[in-house]
Amino acid sequence: MNPQPKSTSFNAHPKTTSLGVYLRLMRLDKPIGIYLLLWPTLWALFLAKGGFPDIKLLVIFSLGVVLMRSAGCVINDYADRDIDKFIKRTQHRPITSGDIHHKAALKLFSLLIVLAFSLVLLTNWLTIQLAMIALLLAIVYPFTKRWTHLPQFVLGLAFAMSVPMAFSATLNTVPTTAWHVFTATVIWTVIYDTMYAMADREEDLQIGVKSTAILFAKFDRLIIGILQIGLLLILIKMSDVFNLTILYDLSLILVALLMVYHQYLISNRKKSACFHSFLHNNYVGMVIFVGIALSVAL
Repeated sequence: MNPQPKSTSFNAHPKTTSLGVYLRLMRLDKPIGIYLLLWPTLWALFLAKGGFPDIKLLVIFSLGVVLMRSAGCVINDYADRDIDKFIKRTQHRPITSGDIHHKAALKLFSLLIVLAFSLVLLTNWLTIQLAMIALLLAIVYPFTKRWTHLPQFVLGLAFAMSVPMAFSATLNTVPTTAWHVFTATVIWTVIYDTMYAMADREEDLQIGVKSTAILFAKFDRLIIGILQIGLLLILIKMSDVFNLTILYDLSLILVALLMVYHQYLISNRKKSACFHSFLHNNYVGMVIFVGIALSVAL
C-alpha cells in the first residue's frame, strides 16, 4: 500500500511574500544548520592560524557557510519534493507545498553556488579545487538516502570539507594535522544527524527512505555512544597535535557532559526529544570552539 500524504492542517504556514518563501526555502528562519557548519569551520580557521584568523578569511568563510548551507537546503528540498509530503515535519516546505516551483528553486540554487564560488575565488587554487569536491558532495548528499543507509556519513563529508579548505586558504597547503579536525567533524555530524533521523524513523520506514537511524535500529543509542567516545578521543588527540592549553582540555569536560545529556534526551526515543538533542548539539560545537579560541588566542 502506498503511503498517503498527511493532512496539510498540521503546522500550516500563513500566506507569505515571495521573499518570505525564498527565505524559508533557504531555511534562514531556522539557522541551526548554519551554526553546525560554522563551528568546524571556525575550529579549522583558528587552528590553522594558531591564533585569530585573518579578517578577510573569516569573512569569506562565514559568508560561504551561510551561502552553502542555504544552497544545501534548496537542493535537498528539490530532491525530496516528492518525499516531504509524506512526513509531517516537512510537508509544508515551499516546494512540496507548491509555494515555489521546483525550477525556480534550481535557479536559486545556481545563484547561491555562483555567489559562494565567487568568494572562493578570493583565496587560492588549492582551496578552489577543494571547493569543487565540497560542491559535488553537497549535490550528491540529498539523493544518497535513496540508495544507502549512510547519508549521514555523506553529509559529514560535505560539512567537513570546510576544514581542509580553511587550512589551505590559510597555509596554502593541507597539513596532516588538519585531518584530525576533518575526522572529528565527520563523526560529530553522524552523531547529531542520526539523532535528527531518529525523529523521522517511523515515517522514513514507511516511505522507504534510508538513514543511519534505521540501520542502527535498536542499537542506535549504543552506536551513538561509541561514536561520542570516538569523537572525544579525537578531540583529546587534537590537544597534543595542535599543542593546545588546559583551557581547551577543560572545555572537553563540558563536551563530555553535554554528550551524557544528549544520551539522556534520546533514551526514550521520543521524536521531540531526539529533535531537541539534535538542536542542542550546537552547544557541543560552540564549547569546542571557545576552548580552541581561548587556547590559541591567549
